[in-house]
Parts: sequence; C-alpha cells; structure tokens
Amino acid sequence: MSKIVAIVGRPNVGKSTLFNRLIKKNDAIVDSESGVTRDRHYSMSDWNGKPFTIIDTGGYVMGGDDSYEKEIDTQVMIAIEECDKIIFVVDVNDGITSLDQEINKLLHKTDKKVIVAVNKVDKTTMVNDSLEFFSLGFDSVFSISAINGSGTGDLLDELVKDFEKENIDKVDDIPSFAVVGRPNAGKSSFINTIIGQERNIVKNEPGTTRDSIDTYYNKFGLNFKLIDTAGIRKKSKINDNLEFYSVVRSIKAIENCDVCLLIMDATRSFDTQIKNIFWLAHRRNKGIVILVNKWDLVNKKEQSTNKFEQKIRDEIKPFVDVHIIFISCLKKQRVLKSLNYAIETYENRSRKIKTSQLNNDLLPIIERNPPPSNKGKFVKIKYCSQIPSHYPQFVFTSSLPKYMKEPYKRFLENKIRELYNFTGSPINIYSRKK
Repeated sequence: MSKIVAIVGRPNVGKSTLFNRLIKKNDAIVDSESGVTRDRHYSMSDWNGKPFTIIDTGGYVMGGDDSYEKEIDTQVMIAIEECDKIIFVVDVNDGITSLDQEINKLLHKTDKKVIVAVNKVDKTTMVNDSLEFFSLGFDSVFSISAINGSGTGDLLDELVKDFEKENIDKVDDIPSFAVVGRPNAGKSSFINTIIGQERNIVKNEPGTTRDSIDTYYNKFGLNFKLIDTAGIRKKSKINDNLEFYSVVRSIKAIENCDVCLLIMDATRSFDTQIKNIFWLAHRRNKGIVILVNKWDLVNKKEQSTNKFEQKIRDEIKPFVDVHIIFISCLKKQRVLKSLNYAIETYENRSRKIKTSQLNNDLLPIIERNPPPSNKGKFVKIKYCSQIPSHYPQFVFTSSLPKYMKEPYKRFLENKIRELYNFTGSPINIYSRKK
C-alpha cells in the first residue's frame, strides 16, 4: 500500500507549485493570489521506485471569516489526520509568520512525520535565511525552490526513506475487496448484510464510520477480506466536508485492495463524486464492480435497470467493461451475487494469457486491421506478450512504436477483451521497438 502525503501551509507559499513539481504535471492551478486552491488535488507520485499519493491542500487561515476559508481549514485538518506524512511549506522571504506559528502548533499535536520545506530559496545566498525555520521544532528542514526544483531531491529522499518499494510480484493470500462510495450510500449495511450481524455501526446519517474496518469472510466457498471505509468521527466537526473526507478514506482503501466495490445510492445520480472515486480506482489499476444500492426505493415504472445502467456506462466511457449490479441491502437482494461478481473480477484481473495463445489469436486480427499510417510511416507489429504483473498489461513489439497512437491501442484492448474475459479490470497496452 502506497503512503499518503499531505502538503500544508498558509496561503501563497507555493504548495501547489511544489505539488506540480512532485507529480511532474501542471494539475494544480498556480497563481500569485492567495486562496486559489479550494478543491483538493490528489495524484500519484514516486521517488526511487517508491510510490505515494500526494494531496495538495488549500492555504490554512485560522479563524478566517470567509466561508471558503473555513471550509479549506477544515479540509486541511482532515488531510493532516488521514495522511501518513506531512510536508509543511513556508516562505523564506517572509520568515516565520504568526500564521506559520499557528500551523506549527497544530502539527506538533499530531504524531505524523513532518518535513519543513522552506520554499523560494532561489539563490544559494538565501540558504542561511532558512536556518531560522529550525526553531519550529522539527528535525527535517529543507531549503527548496519549487519553481526550479532545487533541493527537492533531498526532500524526497527524506520523505520516502521508510516507504516500501513497489513490488509487482507481491500477492496476498486472499483477495481484498474495498467497499467505497459516497457517505450514506450503504457501505456498512452491505457488509453487515453479508456477514449476517451488526459488525459495523449503521445509522441513517452520513459520517458514521470512523476508521477502515477489515472483515474476513469465508462462506459459500468464498474467502476474502472486506474493507469498510468512509465517514468521520463527528458530523458536527466536518459539516460540508464529508465528500472530501470520503475521498481521502477511499484513497487509503483503494491503495490496499484488489477489487473496489463501488456503492452508489440509486436515488441519486452517478455524479462527479462517484466518478472521481471510479477513475481513482481505474488509475490505480484495481478491479471494479459497481453496486447500485437502495434499488427497492426506485419507481420501476419511471426508471428501468437497462436505462439506469446505460446512464452509468455513458458516464464511465471508454472503460465500460464492468459489472453493474442492482442491489438492496435492506431487502437483502442480489448481495451475494455482487460478491460472486467481485470474485470473478479478481480472477479476471489476475488472468494470465500464454504468449503463444496471444500471438495466435491477435496477430491475424492485426494483419487484417493494421495500425493506420502516420506521417507516411507504417507500423509493423511482430510480436505480443503479457507483462508479469498483478494486473493485465500487454506489450506489442513493433517497428515504429512511437507511431502507434492511443486509438489503435484502444482497438487492441477491445480485441483482447473480446477474446478473453477481463471484465472489471483495467488493461494497459504498451508498444516497444523490435
């Protein structure tokens, strides 16, 4: 399981610039105006083969009157609580401000590892100016320039020194299923229905589940681990930030599972929040099963399963090869069926296709439907094989791999899905030179 790292600090110290530097993309909006980051950004990063999830938080303004500031402050608190390590960003030009001191007090109350990043040290003559930040009381203080990258290598060395390297050959004894989704979608009820007892607290309000809870299940020939997630300790403390908390909890669960059981409320649409969790699982190459809970509350005359399912598939294009099951935890309808689909998805994600079979099946198809020419260049695919990993990855050896574009890779993926059963599992397609 990769770790979660939160970037915190007051407004306009360069948090989003550092976030973009660490993920090697310009995903976060960067502007000189304070308070630009309101919606949280999540992305994967890695250093020396050690992956981790990075969260860009908004600028912390303690006691601000603006409603946005209060929401940002609460979400910063959630990120601090949920992460494994914290990067505390400060500005060398301003020195230690009163707001830095307030954040410092907050961070000293947590048992998380805190690394101080003294940002905007753009010249070597400014390094001495960063020494005052050792008075904040943390052992790890690094002078960096997020804008040009100086010093970030040393910071990352310290950050990941006790993180685990990614091991693609690591396989758990039993499959692990994460039950994820929006608050109050019925995640804990789903697990209670499966095991036949009130293992998890269930209330008709969002935010009941405080911690991820692992439940081992062995029944009807099925053996796996369920992870219940989401929720918060006290709803009154989080107010309108339930969605943010749910995503952070989902990140943790998704990182540590083989298959995600994504539960949505049938009385609500497949909205942006559900899509965010869906694509989060997809980007992590996890198996996915979509469960539409509370189907007993839907007027069947106004909404059929076919229409509802098609709406979901329209929202998740182009990855539509997933199981969608309509369940009712209250009525105990199709709950066991959803577990069977989860087991099937796990097996699909673990499926290995022999190289000889792949070439016998795919090369004739490729010969009939070769890659289109690009700038007068014709790609000739000679060979294909599956990469040894814990999820489906295929490499196609060709004469001009850089000219094999994404549309043709999607064509190859679709053909693989037609020939073999990979329902519920993402597939990665690579091209390399002969």
